[in-house]
Amino acid sequence: MDTLRLPSPKPRMIAHRGMSGLEMENTCSAFVAAGNRTHFGIETDVHRTLDGQFVIIHDDDTLRVSGDKMIVEETSLETLRSLRLKDRDGQRGRRDLMLPTLQEYIQICKKYEKTAVLELKNHFDQADIERIIAIIQAEDYLPRTMFISFDLPNMICVRSLLPQQKAQYLIECAVPDDLIDTLKRYRLDLDIDHHLLTKPLADACKRAGIEINVWTVNTLQDAQRVIDLGVDYITSNILE
Repeated sequence: MDTLRLPSPKPRMIAHRGMSGLEMENTCSAFVAAGNRTHFGIETDVHRTLDGQFVIIHDDDTLRVSGDKMIVEETSLETLRSLRLKDRDGQRGRRDLMLPTLQEYIQICKKYEKTAVLELKNHFDQADIERIIAIIQAEDYLPRTMFISFDLPNMICVRSLLPQQKAQYLIECAVPDDLIDTLKRYRLDLDIDHHLLTKPLADACKRAGIEINVWTVNTLQDAQRVIDLGVDYITSNILE
């Protein structure tokens, strides 16, 4: 049996879209499954709805997860919540599989004392980011929330509103030449596709005091590689 060689302190594990290797991604069931395990955090994705509410889903539309295509940002929260999602076998029928609200996600993280790793999908106006922050503050869970986004203006806005908040800039496809300078300028940490993380980049982050989160690591071989590079967090569907 393969085993991981873990340093001390060992990387903190984050459940990608909840425990999506066991339950349908980004559902309350997936979040509870992660809550019942030893994960440090639970990652998810938030979108704004047509009526200015906030719903948990990864894609811009609902086709992949429900079989019915609705554009999230062009649909009301009530309509989106009426959908019943597919289970992991592709079948629908479970009444509990529906799109969660932002509040429900935060409440589950709070119940199980897991860090909420919240990805801001697409670009948000500052007013919407302020409202997201207010929802999390109302649950008294801002200190245990980490914001992430591929959209740099989102992260700059979070940093301006919350100067001390944990925040990570997401990177995929290619590493910008000025990445380290950008992270230092806005005091952001790095959340990167694990395939893109090299030893020179990892070493540069360490020298700059930048924490590293890698996604989506699902094999022991990949996990050992990034552990050996000294990452701080590992985001995974399930390690096999």
